[in-house]
Amino acid sequence: MSASGGSRAIIAAFLANMGIAIAKFIAWFLSGSASMLAEAIHSVADSGNQLLLLLGGRRAKRAADREHPFGYGRERYVYAFVVSIILFSVGGLFSIYEGVDKLTHPHELENVWIPIGVLIVAIVLESFSLRTAIQESNHVRLKGQSWVSFVRHAKAPELPVVLLEDIAALTGLVFALAAVSLTAITHNPLFDAIGTLMIGTLLILVAVTLGIETKSLLVGEGATDADHRRIVDAIHAGPEVHKLIHIKTLYLGPDELMVAAKLGFAADAPLAHVASDIDRIEDRVREAVPAARVIYFEPDIYRPGDDRTPPTSEFVIKSTD
Repeated sequence: MSASGGSRAIIAAFLANMGIAIAKFIAWFLSGSASMLAEAIHSVADSGNQLLLLLGGRRAKRAADREHPFGYGRERYVYAFVVSIILFSVGGLFSIYEGVDKLTHPHELENVWIPIGVLIVAIVLESFSLRTAIQESNHVRLKGQSWVSFVRHAKAPELPVVLLEDIAALTGLVFALAAVSLTAITHNPLFDAIGTLMIGTLLILVAVTLGIETKSLLVGEGATDADHRRIVDAIHAGPEVHKLIHIKTLYLGPDELMVAAKLGFAADAPLAHVASDIDRIEDRVREAVPAARVIYFEPDIYRPGDDRTPPTSEFVIKSTD
C-alpha cells in the first residue's frame, strides 16, 4: 500500500468524522436522543483513531538504530491495535451503557427533526469517506480478491481499519436514523434505546475483528502463499543452488519482508563463486517480490542424493547435517 494512498483515506475519514461529531453533539443536546449521543461518541472515537493511524505511520518511518536494528515498521501494527481497543471501549461499551440507561430511564425526544436532518447529512458525508477508502483500497487489492480476504490478509493495516470503521459508521447511522424515526412516529423512546444498543454491538464486533487481525500482524506474519512461491521460484530460477534446504519469511513492517534461507551449493564450489551466486539470487528474489528488502542466505554443502524439488511449505526440514 502506498503511504500517500493510505493517508488520503485517513485524512478524508478524519475530516468527515470531526464535522459529523460536532453536528451530532448539537443534535443530541437539542433532542436528548441517546442514539445521537452514541453516534457522536462513535465519531469522536473514529477521529481519534485516524490521528493515531497517522501518528503510527509517521513513527514507523524512523530509521533503524542499535536498539531496533530492523527499524520501526511494525509500529503501524501497534497503533492499529490501539485503534481497535479504543473503538471497543470508547465507542462500543459507552454506547451499550447509554442504551441500557435509556431503557431504564426513558424520555421522549425533543426537536426530533434536528437529529433526523443531521443523520441524513452524516450518511452522505460518511458515504464519501467510504468511497475514498474503497478507491484507495482498489489500488492495492489484488484482482479478483474479495473484500473479506483483503481485510484479513492486508499487511498494511490503515486501509482495512478505515474501511471497517467507515462501514461501521455508515451502518450505525442507518441504525440511528431508523431508531430516531421510529421514536418520533410512535412516541416510544424504546426504539431510541434499542438503536443505541445496536450501534454499541456493531462497534464491539468491528473492534474485535480489528483486534484479531492486527494481533496476528503484531505476533508476526510471513509472506503470502503467492509471494512465498515467487521467492522459491526465484531461488531455483538459476543454476546456482542445488537444493533449497529451508526458508522462513517475516514481515518487519507493512512494506518490508525479511527472507532467511539455507541454500545447498556444490561441495567443491569456491567461496568467491558462492558469494557471487548468492548476490544473483538476492537480485532475482527482490525483483520477484520487491517487499523482500532484508535477505539472509546461509550457504551449505549439497550432498549427492538430495533432490531438488522446490519446497511447497514455509518450512523444509533438512534431512542431513
